[in-house]
Amino acid sequence: MADPARGGAGLDVVLAIWSRRKLPAIVVFSGLFAAGVTIAMALPGIYRSTATVLVERQQVADAFVRPSVTGELDTRLETINQEILSRARLEALIERFDLYPELRGQASREAAIERARHDFKVELKAVEPTGGRGTVAFAVSFRGRDPETVARVTNALASFYVDENLKMRERQATDTAQFLKVQLAETKRRLDEEEQRIGEFKRRHIGQLPEQVAVNLATMERLSAQLALNNSSQLQAIERRAALARQLAGGDSSGAAGAEDVPAARLARLRLELAKMQRLYTGKYPDVVRLRAEIAAVEQELAQAGPSTPSQPAVARPRDSVGEADAEIAALKAEEQRLRASVAAYQRRVEAAPELEQQLQQMSRDFQTTKELHDSMLKRYQDAQVAEDMERRRSGTEFRLLDPAIPARTPWAPNRPRLVLLSALIALGGAAGAMLLAERLDTSFHTVDDLREFTRIPVLATIPRIATAADWERRRTQFRLAAISVPVGLALVILAFYRFAHGNEQLVWMLSRGGS
Repeated sequence: MADPARGGAGLDVVLAIWSRRKLPAIVVFSGLFAAGVTIAMALPGIYRSTATVLVERQQVADAFVRPSVTGELDTRLETINQEILSRARLEALIERFDLYPELRGQASREAAIERARHDFKVELKAVEPTGGRGTVAFAVSFRGRDPETVARVTNALASFYVDENLKMRERQATDTAQFLKVQLAETKRRLDEEEQRIGEFKRRHIGQLPEQVAVNLATMERLSAQLALNNSSQLQAIERRAALARQLAGGDSSGAAGAEDVPAARLARLRLELAKMQRLYTGKYPDVVRLRAEIAAVEQELAQAGPSTPSQPAVARPRDSVGEADAEIAALKAEEQRLRASVAAYQRRVEAAPELEQQLQQMSRDFQTTKELHDSMLKRYQDAQVAEDMERRRSGTEFRLLDPAIPARTPWAPNRPRLVLLSALIALGGAAGAMLLAERLDTSFHTVDDLREFTRIPVLATIPRIATAADWERRRTQFRLAAISVPVGLALVILAFYRFAHGNEQLVWMLSRGGS
Protein backbone atom coordinates (compact mmCIF):
# COMPACT_ATOMS: atom_id res chain seq x y z
CA MET A 1 0.00 0.00 0.00
CA ALA A 2 1.26 3.51 -0.87
CA ASP A 3 2.15 5.91 1.91
CA PRO A 4 -0.30 8.91 2.04
CA ALA A 5 2.38 11.24 3.34
CA ARG A 6 4.69 10.18 0.53
CA GLY A 7 1.93 10.71 -2.04
CA GLY A 8 1.21 14.14 -0.69
CA ALA A 9 4.90 15.02 -0.83
CA GLY A 10 5.02 13.95 -4.48
CA LEU A 11 2.07 16.19 -5.33
CA ASP A 12 3.77 19.05 -3.48
CA VAL A 13 6.86 18.56 -5.60
CA VAL A 14 4.78 18.70 -8.80
CA LEU A 15 3.00 21.81 -7.62
CA ALA A 16 6.32 23.38 -6.64
CA ILE A 17 7.75 22.63 -10.10
CA TRP A 18 4.62 24.03 -11.74
CA SER A 19 4.90 27.21 -9.65
CA ARG A 20 8.49 27.69 -10.74
CA ARG A 21 8.15 26.58 -14.42
CA LYS A 22 4.60 27.51 -15.34
CA LEU A 23 5.67 30.32 -17.64
CA PRO A 24 7.76 28.15 -20.06
CA ALA A 25 5.12 25.40 -19.83
CA ILE A 26 2.36 27.82 -20.76
CA VAL A 27 4.45 29.27 -23.59
CA VAL A 28 5.29 25.83 -25.04
CA PHE A 29 1.71 24.59 -24.67
CA SER A 30 0.30 27.73 -26.27
CA GLY A 31 2.77 27.56 -29.16
CA LEU A 32 2.21 23.89 -29.93
CA PHE A 33 -1.54 24.04 -29.50
CA ALA A 34 -1.79 27.17 -31.61
CA ALA A 35 0.32 25.54 -34.30
CA GLY A 36 -1.83 22.39 -34.28
CA VAL A 37 -5.12 24.28 -34.34
CA THR A 38 -3.83 26.52 -37.11
CA ILE A 39 -2.85 23.51 -39.20
CA ALA A 40 -6.20 21.82 -38.56
CA MET A 41 -8.14 24.94 -39.57
CA ALA A 42 -5.91 26.08 -42.44
CA LEU A 43 -5.71 22.75 -44.26
CA PRO A 44 -7.88 22.68 -47.38
CA GLY A 45 -11.01 20.58 -47.26
CA ILE A 46 -11.03 17.52 -49.51
CA TYR A 47 -14.46 16.40 -50.65
CA ARG A 48 -15.39 13.00 -51.96
CA SER A 49 -18.41 11.99 -54.03
CA THR A 50 -19.50 8.45 -54.91
CA ALA A 51 -21.74 7.16 -57.68
CA THR A 52 -23.17 3.63 -57.63
CA VAL A 53 -23.31 1.64 -60.86
CA LEU A 54 -25.57 -1.40 -61.03
CA VAL A 55 -24.66 -4.42 -63.17
CA GLU A 56 -27.78 -5.85 -64.79
CA ARG A 57 -27.28 -9.43 -65.85
CA GLN A 58 -28.19 -10.91 -69.23
CA GLN A 59 -31.92 -10.69 -69.87
CA VAL A 60 -32.02 -13.72 -72.19
CA ALA A 61 -31.24 -17.10 -70.63
CA ASP A 62 -28.05 -18.89 -71.64
CA ALA A 63 -30.13 -21.93 -72.60
CA PHE A 64 -31.58 -19.96 -75.53
CA VAL A 65 -28.62 -17.79 -76.49
CA ARG A 66 -25.02 -18.77 -75.95
CA PRO A 67 -23.17 -15.58 -75.01
CA SER A 68 -20.01 -14.74 -76.94
CA VAL A 69 -18.97 -12.07 -74.41
CA THR A 70 -17.42 -13.89 -71.47
CA GLY A 71 -15.11 -12.99 -68.61
CA GLU A 72 -15.39 -12.18 -64.94
CA LEU A 73 -16.72 -8.82 -63.81
CA ASP A 74 -13.47 -8.01 -62.00
CA THR A 75 -11.50 -8.58 -65.18
CA ARG A 76 -13.83 -6.43 -67.24
CA LEU A 77 -13.78 -3.69 -64.60
CA GLU A 78 -9.99 -3.76 -64.57
CA THR A 79 -9.94 -3.49 -68.35
CA ILE A 80 -12.30 -0.51 -68.26
CA ASN A 81 -10.21 1.00 -65.47
CA GLN A 82 -7.12 0.89 -67.63
CA GLU A 83 -9.07 2.43 -70.49
CA ILE A 84 -10.48 5.23 -68.35
CA LEU A 85 -7.18 5.87 -66.55
CA SER A 86 -5.31 6.19 -69.81
CA ARG A 87 -3.36 9.37 -70.41
CA ALA A 88 -5.58 10.65 -73.21
CA ARG A 89 -8.84 10.05 -71.32
CA LEU A 90 -7.62 11.67 -68.07
CA GLU A 91 -6.11 14.61 -69.92
CA ALA A 92 -9.43 15.25 -71.65
CA LEU A 93 -11.22 14.98 -68.28
CA ILE A 94 -8.81 17.45 -66.65
CA GLU A 95 -9.29 19.93 -69.47
CA ARG A 96 -13.06 19.51 -69.42
CA PHE A 97 -13.49 20.22 -65.71
CA ASP A 98 -10.41 22.48 -65.26
CA LEU A 99 -8.88 20.24 -62.60
CA TYR A 100 -5.60 20.88 -60.76
CA PRO A 101 -4.85 24.36 -62.10
CA GLU A 102 -1.94 24.76 -59.68
CA LEU A 103 -0.28 21.57 -60.94
CA ARG A 104 -0.84 22.46 -64.56
CA GLY A 105 0.61 25.88 -63.94
CA GLN A 106 3.63 24.84 -61.90
CA ALA A 107 4.43 21.30 -62.99
CA SER A 108 3.96 19.16 -66.04
CA ARG A 109 0.72 17.60 -67.18
CA GLU A 110 2.02 14.22 -66.08
CA ALA A 111 1.82 15.35 -62.44
CA ALA A 112 -1.84 16.33 -62.87
CA ILE A 113 -2.62 13.02 -64.60
CA GLU A 114 -0.90 11.06 -61.84
CA ARG A 115 -2.82 13.07 -59.23
CA ALA A 116 -6.12 12.27 -60.99
CA ARG A 117 -5.27 8.57 -60.92
CA HIS A 118 -4.77 8.74 -57.16
CA ASP A 119 -8.01 10.66 -56.62
CA PHE A 120 -10.04 8.12 -58.59
CA LYS A 121 -11.21 4.87 -56.97
CA VAL A 122 -13.47 1.93 -57.86
CA GLU A 123 -14.65 -0.75 -55.45
CA LEU A 124 -17.24 -3.53 -55.50
CA LYS A 125 -20.10 -2.85 -53.14
CA ALA A 126 -22.25 -6.00 -53.13
CA VAL A 127 -22.17 -9.48 -54.57
CA GLU A 128 -25.02 -11.97 -54.31
CA PRO A 129 -23.58 -15.52 -54.47
CA THR A 130 -26.28 -17.04 -56.70
CA GLY A 131 -24.15 -19.11 -59.03
CA GLY A 132 -22.95 -16.22 -61.17
CA ARG A 133 -26.48 -14.93 -61.85
CA GLY A 134 -26.59 -12.40 -59.03
CA THR A 135 -26.52 -8.65 -59.23
CA VAL A 136 -23.25 -6.82 -58.66
CA ALA A 137 -22.93 -3.14 -57.86
CA PHE A 138 -19.73 -1.14 -57.74
CA ALA A 139 -18.95 2.38 -56.58
CA VAL A 140 -17.03 4.99 -58.54
CA SER A 141 -15.61 7.76 -56.36
CA PHE A 142 -13.51 10.88 -56.87
CA ARG A 143 -12.08 13.41 -54.44
CA GLY A 144 -11.11 17.03 -54.77
CA ARG A 145 -11.40 20.47 -53.23
CA ASP A 146 -14.59 21.71 -54.92
CA PRO A 147 -17.64 19.57 -54.01
CA GLU A 148 -19.62 20.63 -57.11
CA THR A 149 -16.76 19.79 -59.45
CA VAL A 150 -16.07 16.54 -57.62
CA ALA A 151 -19.70 15.43 -58.07
CA ARG A 152 -19.66 16.29 -61.80
CA VAL A 153 -16.38 14.45 -62.33
CA THR A 154 -17.70 11.39 -60.47
CA ASN A 155 -20.84 11.27 -62.62
CA ALA A 156 -18.74 11.67 -65.75
CA LEU A 157 -16.52 8.75 -64.68
CA ALA A 158 -19.58 6.59 -63.95
CA SER A 159 -20.95 7.45 -67.39
CA PHE A 160 -17.61 6.42 -68.87
CA TYR A 161 -18.03 3.01 -67.27
CA VAL A 162 -21.52 2.60 -68.73
CA ASP A 163 -20.41 3.68 -72.21
CA GLU A 164 -17.19 1.71 -72.19
CA ASN A 165 -18.99 -1.45 -71.09
CA LEU A 166 -21.41 -1.15 -74.02
CA LYS A 167 -18.60 -0.46 -76.47
CA MET A 168 -16.46 -3.27 -75.09
CA ARG A 169 -19.25 -5.85 -75.26
CA GLU A 170 -20.29 -4.81 -78.76
CA ARG A 171 -16.68 -4.80 -79.90
CA GLN A 172 -16.01 -8.18 -78.34
CA ALA A 173 -19.17 -9.68 -79.85
CA THR A 174 -18.34 -8.22 -83.28
CA ASP A 175 -14.73 -9.37 -83.11
CA THR A 176 -15.85 -12.84 -82.08
CA ALA A 177 -18.32 -13.02 -84.97
CA GLN A 178 -15.71 -11.79 -87.45
CA PHE A 179 -13.12 -14.23 -86.17
CA LEU A 180 -15.55 -17.14 -86.40
CA LYS A 181 -16.56 -15.99 -89.88
CA VAL A 182 -12.96 -16.15 -91.06
CA GLN A 183 -12.46 -19.52 -89.39
CA LEU A 184 -15.70 -20.79 -90.92
CA ALA A 185 -14.60 -19.70 -94.40
CA GLU A 186 -11.24 -21.42 -93.92
CA THR A 187 -12.94 -24.59 -92.70
CA LYS A 188 -15.37 -24.48 -95.65
CA ARG A 189 -12.44 -24.17 -98.04
CA ARG A 190 -10.74 -27.18 -96.46
CA LEU A 191 -14.01 -29.13 -96.58
CA ASP A 192 -14.43 -28.36 -100.29
CA GLU A 193 -10.84 -29.40 -100.94
CA GLU A 194 -11.37 -32.70 -99.11
CA GLU A 195 -14.60 -33.32 -101.00
CA GLN A 196 -12.96 -32.49 -104.33
CA ARG A 197 -10.02 -34.73 -103.45
CA ILE A 198 -12.36 -37.66 -102.76
CA GLY A 199 -14.27 -37.00 -105.99
CA GLU A 200 -11.09 -36.91 -108.05
CA PHE A 201 -9.88 -40.10 -106.36
CA LYS A 202 -13.14 -41.89 -107.24
CA ARG A 203 -13.06 -40.64 -110.84
CA ARG A 204 -9.43 -41.66 -111.21
CA HIS A 205 -10.12 -45.16 -109.87
CA ILE A 206 -13.55 -45.72 -111.38
CA GLY A 207 -14.29 -49.41 -111.50
CA GLN A 208 -11.71 -50.19 -108.79
CA LEU A 209 -13.54 -48.78 -105.79
CA PRO A 210 -14.41 -51.03 -102.83
CA GLU A 211 -18.15 -50.71 -103.44
CA GLN A 212 -17.61 -52.04 -106.98
CA VAL A 213 -15.86 -55.27 -105.93
CA ALA A 214 -19.11 -57.29 -106.07
CA VAL A 215 -19.87 -56.01 -109.58
CA ASN A 216 -16.31 -56.76 -110.69
CA LEU A 217 -16.52 -60.31 -109.34
CA ALA A 218 -19.84 -60.90 -111.09
CA THR A 219 -18.37 -59.56 -114.33
CA MET A 220 -15.32 -61.81 -113.93
CA GLU A 221 -17.62 -64.79 -113.46
CA ARG A 222 -19.58 -63.88 -116.58
CA LEU A 223 -16.41 -63.39 -118.63
CA SER A 224 -15.08 -66.72 -117.37
CA ALA A 225 -18.29 -68.41 -118.54
CA GLN A 226 -17.94 -66.71 -121.93
CA LEU A 227 -14.32 -67.83 -122.09
CA ALA A 228 -15.33 -71.42 -121.38
CA LEU A 229 -18.02 -71.21 -124.06
CA ASN A 230 -15.47 -69.74 -126.45
CA ASN A 231 -13.10 -72.62 -125.83
CA SER A 232 -15.91 -75.09 -126.50
CA SER A 233 -16.80 -73.30 -129.73
CA GLN A 234 -13.16 -73.34 -130.81
CA LEU A 235 -12.98 -77.13 -130.31
CA GLN A 236 -16.13 -77.65 -132.36
CA ALA A 237 -14.84 -75.36 -135.11
CA ILE A 238 -11.50 -77.16 -135.17
CA GLU A 239 -13.24 -80.54 -135.38
CA ARG A 240 -15.52 -79.34 -138.20
CA ARG A 241 -12.58 -77.94 -140.14
CA ALA A 242 -10.73 -81.23 -139.74
CA ALA A 243 -13.74 -83.10 -141.09
CA LEU A 244 -13.97 -80.76 -144.06
CA ALA A 245 -10.25 -81.14 -144.71
CA ARG A 246 -10.63 -84.93 -144.78
CA GLN A 247 -13.50 -84.60 -147.26
CA LEU A 248 -11.36 -82.48 -149.58
CA ALA A 249 -8.53 -85.00 -149.35
CA GLY A 250 -10.86 -87.99 -150.18
CA GLY A 251 -12.57 -86.28 -153.17
CA ASP A 252 -15.60 -88.72 -153.20
CA SER A 253 -19.21 -87.89 -153.85
CA SER A 254 -20.12 -88.73 -150.33
CA GLY A 255 -17.94 -85.87 -149.23
CA ALA A 256 -19.80 -83.58 -151.55
CA ALA A 257 -23.03 -84.76 -150.08
CA GLY A 258 -21.64 -84.23 -146.61
CA ALA A 259 -20.49 -80.81 -147.62
CA GLU A 260 -23.99 -79.99 -148.68
CA ASP A 261 -25.08 -80.75 -145.11
CA VAL A 262 -22.49 -78.33 -143.59
CA PRO A 263 -24.95 -75.35 -143.19
CA ALA A 264 -27.37 -77.65 -141.48
CA ALA A 265 -24.64 -78.82 -139.09
CA ARG A 266 -23.60 -75.24 -138.46
CA LEU A 267 -27.23 -74.32 -137.78
CA ALA A 268 -27.47 -77.13 -135.24
CA ARG A 269 -24.24 -76.01 -133.56
CA LEU A 270 -25.39 -72.40 -133.38
CA ARG A 271 -28.69 -73.41 -131.87
CA LEU A 272 -26.83 -75.48 -129.30
CA GLU A 273 -24.65 -72.49 -128.38
CA LEU A 274 -27.74 -70.26 -128.20
CA ALA A 275 -29.41 -72.65 -125.80
CA LYS A 276 -26.32 -72.59 -123.56
CA MET A 277 -26.11 -68.79 -123.63
CA GLN A 278 -29.81 -68.35 -122.84
CA ARG A 279 -29.34 -70.43 -119.70
CA LEU A 280 -26.72 -67.91 -118.51
CA TYR A 281 -27.87 -64.56 -119.88
CA THR A 282 -30.95 -62.67 -120.95
CA GLY A 283 -32.11 -62.14 -124.49
CA LYS A 284 -30.52 -58.66 -124.62
CA TYR A 285 -27.02 -59.95 -123.97
CA PRO A 286 -24.74 -59.08 -126.97
CA ASP A 287 -23.58 -62.69 -127.58
CA VAL A 288 -27.18 -63.92 -127.46
CA VAL A 289 -28.17 -61.27 -129.98
CA ARG A 290 -25.20 -62.23 -132.21
CA LEU A 291 -26.06 -65.96 -132.15
CA ARG A 292 -29.64 -65.23 -133.05
CA ALA A 293 -28.47 -63.14 -135.99
CA GLU A 294 -26.14 -65.94 -137.19
CA ILE A 295 -28.92 -68.52 -136.85
CA ALA A 296 -31.23 -66.31 -138.87
CA ALA A 297 -28.54 -65.89 -141.55
CA VAL A 298 -27.89 -69.66 -141.75
CA GLU A 299 -31.63 -70.40 -141.94
CA GLN A 300 -31.98 -67.86 -144.75
CA GLU A 301 -29.02 -69.46 -146.54
CA LEU A 302 -30.62 -72.91 -146.32
CA ALA A 303 -33.92 -71.54 -147.55
CA GLN A 304 -32.27 -69.96 -150.58
CA ALA A 305 -30.24 -73.11 -151.38
CA GLY A 306 -33.37 -75.28 -151.72
CA PRO A 307 -33.38 -79.11 -151.89
CA SER A 308 -30.71 -79.34 -154.65
CA THR A 309 -28.21 -76.95 -156.22
CA PRO A 310 -26.95 -78.70 -159.38
CA SER A 311 -25.30 -75.61 -160.72
CA GLN A 312 -22.70 -75.50 -157.86
CA PRO A 313 -19.68 -77.76 -158.16
CA ALA A 314 -19.44 -80.43 -155.50
CA VAL A 315 -15.85 -79.69 -154.60
CA ALA A 316 -16.21 -75.89 -154.24
CA ARG A 317 -18.65 -76.14 -151.36
CA PRO A 318 -16.29 -77.96 -148.95
CA ARG A 319 -13.54 -75.50 -149.79
CA ASP A 320 -15.80 -72.57 -148.95
CA SER A 321 -16.79 -74.30 -145.74
CA VAL A 322 -13.11 -74.76 -144.80
CA GLY A 323 -12.55 -71.03 -145.30
CA GLU A 324 -15.56 -70.22 -143.19
CA ALA A 325 -14.30 -72.56 -140.48
CA ASP A 326 -10.86 -70.88 -140.55
CA ALA A 327 -12.47 -67.46 -140.27
CA GLU A 328 -14.66 -68.63 -137.43
CA ILE A 329 -11.66 -70.11 -135.59
CA ALA A 330 -9.72 -66.85 -136.03
CA ALA A 331 -12.69 -64.85 -134.73
CA LEU A 332 -13.06 -67.18 -131.77
CA LYS A 333 -9.34 -66.87 -130.95
CA ALA A 334 -9.57 -63.05 -131.16
CA GLU A 335 -12.60 -63.15 -128.86
CA GLU A 336 -10.64 -65.43 -126.49
CA GLN A 337 -7.83 -62.88 -126.29
CA ARG A 338 -10.31 -60.11 -125.61
CA LEU A 339 -12.05 -62.14 -122.92
CA ARG A 340 -8.75 -63.07 -121.23
CA ALA A 341 -7.63 -59.42 -121.28
CA SER A 342 -10.96 -58.38 -119.75
CA VAL A 343 -10.71 -61.05 -117.05
CA ALA A 344 -7.15 -59.91 -116.22
CA ALA A 345 -8.28 -56.27 -116.04
CA TYR A 346 -11.14 -57.10 -113.67
CA GLN A 347 -8.76 -59.27 -111.64
CA ARG A 348 -6.42 -56.31 -111.19
CA ARG A 349 -9.38 -54.18 -110.12
CA VAL A 350 -10.38 -56.69 -107.45
CA GLU A 351 -6.81 -57.02 -106.21
CA ALA A 352 -6.33 -53.24 -106.03
CA ALA A 353 -9.58 -52.72 -104.09
CA PRO A 354 -8.14 -53.28 -100.52
CA GLU A 355 -5.38 -50.70 -100.94
CA LEU A 356 -7.77 -48.21 -102.51
CA GLU A 357 -10.24 -48.88 -99.71
CA GLN A 358 -7.59 -47.98 -97.13
CA GLN A 359 -6.73 -44.74 -98.94
CA LEU A 360 -10.40 -43.89 -99.34
CA GLN A 361 -11.06 -44.54 -95.65
CA GLN A 362 -8.23 -42.18 -94.68
CA MET A 363 -9.58 -39.46 -96.96
CA SER A 364 -13.10 -40.13 -95.66
CA ARG A 365 -11.92 -39.77 -92.05
CA ASP A 366 -10.23 -36.47 -92.88
CA PHE A 367 -13.36 -35.33 -94.66
CA GLN A 368 -15.59 -36.35 -91.73
CA THR A 369 -13.30 -34.60 -89.22
CA THR A 370 -13.31 -31.44 -91.31
CA LYS A 371 -17.08 -31.67 -91.73
CA GLU A 372 -17.63 -32.00 -87.97
CA LEU A 373 -15.33 -29.02 -87.40
CA HIS A 374 -17.23 -27.07 -90.04
CA ASP A 375 -20.59 -27.91 -88.45
CA SER A 376 -19.30 -26.93 -85.01
CA MET A 377 -17.82 -23.71 -86.37
CA LEU A 378 -21.08 -22.93 -88.18
CA LYS A 379 -23.06 -23.42 -84.95
CA ARG A 380 -20.68 -21.18 -83.02
CA TYR A 381 -20.81 -18.54 -85.75
CA GLN A 382 -24.60 -18.56 -85.66
CA ASP A 383 -24.51 -18.23 -81.86
CA ALA A 384 -22.03 -15.36 -82.22
CA GLN A 385 -24.33 -13.60 -84.69
CA VAL A 386 -27.26 -13.95 -82.30
CA ALA A 387 -25.10 -12.72 -79.40
CA GLU A 388 -23.93 -9.78 -81.48
CA ASP A 389 -27.51 -8.84 -82.28
CA MET A 390 -28.37 -9.23 -78.60
CA GLU A 391 -25.56 -6.87 -77.63
CA ARG A 392 -26.76 -4.32 -80.17
CA ARG A 393 -30.22 -4.57 -78.67
CA ARG A 394 -28.61 -4.18 -75.23
CA SER A 395 -30.00 -7.44 -73.93
CA GLY A 396 -26.70 -8.56 -72.40
CA THR A 397 -24.94 -7.59 -69.20
CA GLU A 398 -25.35 -3.84 -68.91
CA PHE A 399 -24.11 -1.17 -66.51
CA ARG A 400 -26.71 1.27 -65.25
CA LEU A 401 -26.11 4.36 -63.13
CA LEU A 402 -28.12 3.57 -60.00
CA ASP A 403 -27.21 6.43 -57.64
CA PRO A 404 -25.57 9.48 -59.22
CA ALA A 405 -23.05 11.44 -57.21
CA ILE A 406 -24.18 14.53 -55.32
CA PRO A 407 -22.01 17.35 -53.88
CA ALA A 408 -20.74 16.50 -50.40
CA ARG A 409 -21.74 18.83 -47.56
CA THR A 410 -18.83 18.03 -45.26
CA PRO A 411 -15.23 17.44 -46.27
CA TRP A 412 -13.97 13.89 -46.38
CA ALA A 413 -10.56 15.03 -45.12
CA PRO A 414 -9.00 16.33 -42.93
CA ASN A 415 -10.65 15.25 -39.70
CA ARG A 416 -10.38 18.60 -37.92
CA PRO A 417 -11.71 17.54 -34.45
CA ARG A 418 -9.28 14.67 -34.36
CA LEU A 419 -6.41 16.98 -35.38
CA VAL A 420 -7.35 19.50 -32.64
CA LEU A 421 -7.46 16.74 -30.04
CA LEU A 422 -4.14 15.40 -31.25
CA SER A 423 -2.67 18.92 -31.10
CA ALA A 424 -3.83 19.32 -27.47
CA LEU A 425 -2.22 16.04 -26.48
CA ILE A 426 1.01 16.97 -28.24
CA ALA A 427 0.96 20.43 -26.58
CA LEU A 428 0.47 18.89 -23.13
CA GLY A 429 3.33 16.52 -23.72
CA GLY A 430 5.53 19.38 -24.96
CA ALA A 431 4.69 21.51 -21.90
CA ALA A 432 5.52 18.69 -19.52
CA GLY A 433 8.77 18.04 -21.36
CA ALA A 434 9.68 21.74 -21.20
CA MET A 435 9.12 21.84 -17.42
CA LEU A 436 11.22 18.74 -16.86
CA LEU A 437 13.99 20.01 -19.10
CA ALA A 438 14.05 23.44 -17.36
CA GLU A 439 14.05 21.78 -13.96
CA ARG A 440 16.96 19.52 -14.91
CA LEU A 441 19.01 22.37 -16.35
CA ASP A 442 18.46 24.53 -13.21
CA THR A 443 21.33 23.93 -10.66
CA SER A 444 20.01 26.15 -7.84
CA PHE A 445 18.61 24.82 -4.51
CA HIS A 446 14.93 25.41 -3.89
CA THR A 447 14.40 23.56 -0.58
CA VAL A 448 16.35 22.66 2.56
CA ASP A 449 16.10 19.01 1.64
CA ASP A 450 17.84 19.74 -1.71
CA LEU A 451 20.69 21.40 0.17
CA ARG A 452 20.96 18.62 2.72
CA GLU A 453 21.13 16.05 -0.07
CA PHE A 454 23.89 18.02 -1.73
CA THR A 455 26.17 18.58 1.39
CA ARG A 456 26.74 17.14 4.87
CA ILE A 457 27.09 20.56 6.50
CA PRO A 458 24.13 21.07 8.82
CA VAL A 459 21.61 23.78 7.90
CA LEU A 460 21.09 26.03 10.91
CA ALA A 461 18.37 28.37 9.55
CA THR A 462 16.51 29.48 6.41
CA ILE A 463 15.98 33.08 5.36
CA PRO A 464 12.98 33.81 3.06
CA ARG A 465 13.50 35.77 -0.17
CA ILE A 466 13.61 39.52 0.43
CA ALA A 467 12.33 41.43 -2.66
CA THR A 468 13.65 44.96 -3.07
CA ALA A 469 12.24 47.75 -5.22
CA ALA A 470 14.77 46.94 -7.90
CA ASP A 471 13.61 43.32 -7.87
CA TRP A 472 9.98 44.36 -8.30
CA GLU A 473 10.93 46.70 -11.12
CA ARG A 474 12.86 43.94 -12.86
CA ARG A 475 9.90 41.59 -12.53
CA ARG A 476 7.54 44.15 -13.99
CA THR A 477 9.89 44.67 -16.90
CA GLN A 478 10.09 40.93 -17.52
CA PHE A 479 6.30 40.64 -17.32
CA ARG A 480 5.87 43.47 -19.82
CA LEU A 481 8.36 41.83 -22.22
CA ALA A 482 6.60 38.48 -21.82
CA ALA A 483 3.19 40.09 -22.36
CA ILE A 484 4.47 41.55 -25.63
CA SER A 485 6.75 38.75 -26.88
CA VAL A 486 4.37 35.84 -26.19
CA PRO A 487 1.44 37.19 -28.28
CA VAL A 488 3.84 38.26 -31.00
CA GLY A 489 5.47 34.82 -30.98
CA LEU A 490 2.08 33.13 -31.05
CA ALA A 491 1.05 35.34 -33.96
CA LEU A 492 4.22 34.48 -35.84
CA VAL A 493 3.69 30.78 -35.15
CA ILE A 494 0.09 30.98 -36.29
CA LEU A 495 1.09 32.91 -39.43
CA ALA A 496 3.93 30.53 -40.27
CA PHE A 497 1.86 27.40 -39.85
CA TYR A 498 -1.07 28.95 -41.67
CA ARG A 499 1.12 29.62 -44.69
CA PHE A 500 2.49 26.09 -44.40
CA ALA A 501 -0.90 24.40 -44.17
CA HIS A 502 -3.02 26.62 -46.42
CA GLY A 503 -3.68 24.77 -49.68
CA ASN A 504 -1.27 21.96 -48.74
CA GLU A 505 -3.21 18.97 -50.08
CA GLN A 506 -0.18 16.73 -49.78
CA LEU A 507 -0.24 17.24 -46.01
CA VAL A 508 -3.94 16.35 -46.02
CA TRP A 509 -3.20 13.03 -47.77
CA MET A 510 -0.38 12.32 -45.30
CA LEU A 511 -2.56 13.02 -42.27
CA SER A 512 -5.45 11.03 -43.78
CA ARG A 513 -3.24 7.99 -44.36
CA GLY A 514 -1.83 8.31 -40.84
CA GLY A 515 -5.29 8.36 -39.33
CA SER A 516 -6.77 5.58 -41.42
